[in-house]
Amino acid sequence: MNAPAGPAPLLFALQESRLAALDGLVRGLWLGGLTNAQGCVEARLAALAELRAALVSGRLPPFEAWRWPPPAIARGLVEAMQGLDLARYCRDEGELADTVLMSILFHVDFIVDYLDRGADEARAVGMAVDAFAADWQDRCGDMDELADVFGMIPDDAKSTRWDRIRGLLRSEGWQEVVRIRRLLERLPELAALIRRLGRAAETDEPDEAGRVTVQVIEEATAHRAERSTVRVPDMPGETRGIHRADRIARMLPAEAMLLGHPRLRLVWHARRAERTLLCYEDDDRMQEIRRHEEAVQRPTPRPQPRKRLEMGPMLLCVDTSGSMRGGAEAVAKAAVLEAVRTAHAQKRTCHVFSFGGPGEIVGMTLPVDAEGIGRLARFLGQAFRGGTDVCGPIEAALAKLEEARWQQADLVLVSDGEFGATPDLAARLRTMRRERGLRVQGVLVGDRETIGFLEVADDIFWVRDWRRYGGVDTDSPLESNSLTARFFPGALRTQANRDATISGATASAAVRAGRRRGDP
Repeated sequence: MNAPAGPAPLLFALQESRLAALDGLVRGLWLGGLTNAQGCVEARLAALAELRAALVSGRLPPFEAWRWPPPAIARGLVEAMQGLDLARYCRDEGELADTVLMSILFHVDFIVDYLDRGADEARAVGMAVDAFAADWQDRCGDMDELADVFGMIPDDAKSTRWDRIRGLLRSEGWQEVVRIRRLLERLPELAALIRRLGRAAETDEPDEAGRVTVQVIEEATAHRAERSTVRVPDMPGETRGIHRADRIARMLPAEAMLLGHPRLRLVWHARRAERTLLCYEDDDRMQEIRRHEEAVQRPTPRPQPRKRLEMGPMLLCVDTSGSMRGGAEAVAKAAVLEAVRTAHAQKRTCHVFSFGGPGEIVGMTLPVDAEGIGRLARFLGQAFRGGTDVCGPIEAALAKLEEARWQQADLVLVSDGEFGATPDLAARLRTMRRERGLRVQGVLVGDRETIGFLEVADDIFWVRDWRRYGGVDTDSPLESNSLTARFFPGALRTQANRDATISGATASAAVRAGRRRGDP
């Protein structure tokens, strides 16, 4: 009987085992890790895997622990990376750590070129380390600037696609982005308001604007009736037997006979005094109702505030009319930038509609990448002008809300309030609020609210000192923004005003008939 055949020999197993470290590296590091001129391939690949793991954990190993490159080169790289604090940027950022390692491979590979050009070994190593440090010096500064504006480093800044946004950071539009970011530090209430938008997740914070009736179990006192039968002695009723008493009306005839005897009558008086006369025993029964109190658990309907909803998509309608120039324009741009920052930090979606006159609507989705930063810089760098037509952008936002991904979005309207919505649009907004739970947050960048703003917004946040952001250090001349609601309440399309309003044909017929106010 023949012995079982063993496993087939692997011809290239030994050679492939030398490259096992490639399994722990991204493909972008394979070519540089295999072809670099410094060191042997096994140590280089293993060192890249170890260094990547250390950078992602936020630490930088000492150069003595580096298996590659040689100590003279590793010492210079560690000093440069410590000076730039690269480990801090790479914490939990695997893509950025890969980019750092690609940069190390790129610059270290130039050492042999520097040697061929006549530099000694120390000079060649210094040139490679200096080039690496200079490359990341500018990049770290730009990443700090991006993190300051957006709250975190955009994805494009973590990869080799960095050159796509480097030019944007030198443009005039980006300088306007930075200026608006500084403005947001003076508007913390606006930033907090935008962060509370959306209806995707329930919070513990109560929402006083919306109330719901719930059944609350509470302690209560109940009065209970208890019925019982009570016997009333000596009350005319049922005769139960004979007993001794002093009731003359109920004594037995034998006792009455004693009164006719000249001597026994004294016995009768004695028995009566002692209450020992033989008398009929009778009583009656009565129904008695006793009421007493006891504690019970009783469900009680009670209105309570709903839990505030947030963390959903955001739709912004930003007024870009000519009346928004100056400080109002700066506040509107700050609202857009804060919405983009919040959406990027919390992984939410954000869509902006900038509007002017009829037909002047531009819709933008602003992700924080090279393309989105470019659109944001162009938007924040442009000047506001044109007329005001609010119906177009609101209708476009309502159309967005019909899509599945936007159904939990809230709408933000940033304007000075110099507009008016049609009755049909106001009715559609009321329907969306009632049926979909839509919330319309107004940001008033003006001196007073208007009828148009009051009819479309659930809540109005008033930026009172908007003039200061345009270079004029003065407050609003008005004490309150509620002048329209105070002095012209009948002009608003409230439910009470709509119920009290009659059509023109009805009013004309009443006048012709001679009817007066108050007539039935």
